[in-house]
Amino acid sequence: MNANEAKIILQLYRRHSADADDPQIAEALALAGRDPELAAWLEQHCQRQFIVGAKLRQISVPAGLKEQIISEAAANRRMISQRRKTQFALLAVILLFGSFALYQLVPRNPARSAAIPDDTLAAYRSQMTGIALRGYGMDLLTNNPATIYDYLAEKKAPADFALPVALQKVAVTGCAIQGWQSGKVSMICFRTGKPLPPDQSSDLWLFVADRSAIKDSPATTEFHFAAVNQLMTVAWAEGDKFFLLETEGDEATLRKFL
Repeated sequence: MNANEAKIILQLYRRHSADADDPQIAEALALAGRDPELAAWLEQHCQRQFIVGAKLRQISVPAGLKEQIISEAAANRRMISQRRKTQFALLAVILLFGSFALYQLVPRNPARSAAIPDDTLAAYRSQMTGIALRGYGMDLLTNNPATIYDYLAEKKAPADFALPVALQKVAVTGCAIQGWQSGKVSMICFRTGKPLPPDQSSDLWLFVADRSAIKDSPATTEFHFAAVNQLMTVAWAEGDKFFLLETEGDEATLRKFL
């Protein structure tokens, strides 16, 4: 499967649904986890779905519509075929309105939109948490931290950083390189030792990016905790690097690794 084929399949993908259980969608999501450009496209696709859905939910039902439908149905009870044609026409109108709303609401250049600021800390947390939750493919499987640093440096991803002392004691399982804006993010995967499902090799994830890539990244080493979806995250800056650590649990769970 290539990136273009994955995009066609992922047009059907809906975040936070059972879509990821489909083998073809799962394969496309795994490819997005390895392809920064495809990952960025997928994030924008999911954002557009969210915006259109939110706008459609804001549309109020016209007054008297229910009574009108009941009256017309009673008057045309024997005209089943005609009623079905009407239903199809209504569906076509809804689909047409949805397409029009998508065209009007989504900026022509989403990466530069002020309405959807995708270079903020909140957007960064959301995208990286989505990567950890939806499944990803590791570019390198290894339990050797030195091998991970060498690989990241070779691929010109952030590699000149030190892990917190407590995190250095946690077993690594591998790494991957993710995309953010026009740069790269180093993703290091850990296993804390708690029981995991057979298809899951990691339960703690560290994302390292250049601090300049996140518009409102903190300027100090102070820890900033936030729950995003099913994960607890903590963000901090050190030098010119920005760190984001994620796992299931609460703030106390993450503090053990800092």
